[in-house]
Amino acid sequence: MANRNPSDWATFGPDLFLELGSGSGLRSSIEQALREAIRSGRLPRGSLLPATRVLARDLGVSRGTVLAAYSQLTAEGWLAGKRGSSTTVAIDGDHRVAEERRAPAPVAPRFDLRPGRPDSSSFPRAEWLRALRRALAHAPDNALGYGDPRGQFDLRVELAAYLRRARGLQVSADQLVITTGFTQSLYLVANALALLGVTRVAMEEPSMPDHRAVVHGAGHEIVPLVVDDHGARVDDLGDARAVVLTPNRQHPLGATLSPSRRAHLLEWAREHGALVVEDDYDGEFRYDGHPIGSLQGLEPSAVAYAGTASKTLAPGVRLGWLAVPNAYLEPIVHAKRLSDWQSGSLEQLALAELIRSGGYDRHVRKMRLRYRRRRDTMLAALRERTPRLTVAGASAGLNLLVALPSRAAERSALTITGAAGVAVEGLHAGGYYQGRGRAGLIVGYAAAPEHAYDAAVDAFTRALARALEAGWPS
Repeated sequence: MANRNPSDWATFGPDLFLELGSGSGLRSSIEQALREAIRSGRLPRGSLLPATRVLARDLGVSRGTVLAAYSQLTAEGWLAGKRGSSTTVAIDGDHRVAEERRAPAPVAPRFDLRPGRPDSSSFPRAEWLRALRRALAHAPDNALGYGDPRGQFDLRVELAAYLRRARGLQVSADQLVITTGFTQSLYLVANALALLGVTRVAMEEPSMPDHRAVVHGAGHEIVPLVVDDHGARVDDLGDARAVVLTPNRQHPLGATLSPSRRAHLLEWAREHGALVVEDDYDGEFRYDGHPIGSLQGLEPSAVAYAGTASKTLAPGVRLGWLAVPNAYLEPIVHAKRLSDWQSGSLEQLALAELIRSGGYDRHVRKMRLRYRRRRDTMLAALRERTPRLTVAGASAGLNLLVALPSRAAERSALTITGAAGVAVEGLHAGGYYQGRGRAGLIVGYAAAPEHAYDAAVDAFTRALARALEAGWPS
């Protein structure tokens, strides 16, 4: 069996569970079980059945019994096949199952300018494959078993070095926890805080609705922090004992937390023994001025730093990281163990090798240049066609904000751009505000593939100009 050619799979066929009834002959029981499996949709049209000798062995009956059952069902039209060839299901059973298999994929927008999405078509497939091959070739067997909930040690070592070098962190491999992304990182922190007796957590207003739901779900009351042009108003933290924010580029407004507010925030955390959760989801992509270092690098004992490969590589990689202060490490690792024990080992090994080889840095630099060119193209088109509109948050990240005068104007702009085949997001339509707040469009310039980007910018800015010329609804 070990020497079987993979191309022989069709000869032996897949595993097949059949529950044989009692009170009738074996052949009749097999026929009835197969009819029921086909009728229910468990075996859709085209499904390959096991070879007769394989199914006979699995069921503990003679091959002649199975051969007779197959022959009868073939004669009735349930199955198709000839002696010596594979046997397949010839008809559809449950129409719902058949329709699911034939159902078209959801229709994607013609031009995707939604925020928070990288250009997945630029994923470094060849580099990733080489990294995965090298990692697998050298990984010990125990790297594929159950391991440390914090993640693969090799990846934590490489990430710690990268974060110290590229993002200014003060972190060791022992303080890193590998997650599936920021949402899981926030889930782990929120649950650890609840175990430690924290009940009120401050969050930016506006902020991602899913992130608020995670914090609410852990039992916390949310203290909203108003965001202005200098970032979150951290002078209004009240009796919160933790705060979640995006200091390097507030999402979705794009403001950077000012130096004075950074100092005030860290002083508050020290005085109250509070935790700052720093979401640095796109910190590698700054285009104007010098990169801004992390809060964690200034106060590692009070800041939990969360990063992700979702923006630098692709969301489908499902890898993020959490740099945890020592005082919070045990409850967060405990929460990770109960959540999923560990993130996927193969992806971790590949990312470790990609960082070690320099491929990760090369890819980030390449995408930084590409996204900067895209940003410049978008800004130039907006200045030409909609010069009266204010644009914010363009100095970094993967999206910018086009400010609009009202919610009604936002709804109108979304309708008109949507009719032009362009997908963008609205501040209010996207659920970023819990109460009243600004209106505007959040426009991503990363997701559209390279060959379609210029056409996407043209379609969006022309549609927005038409909406502006028509006048905003009152």
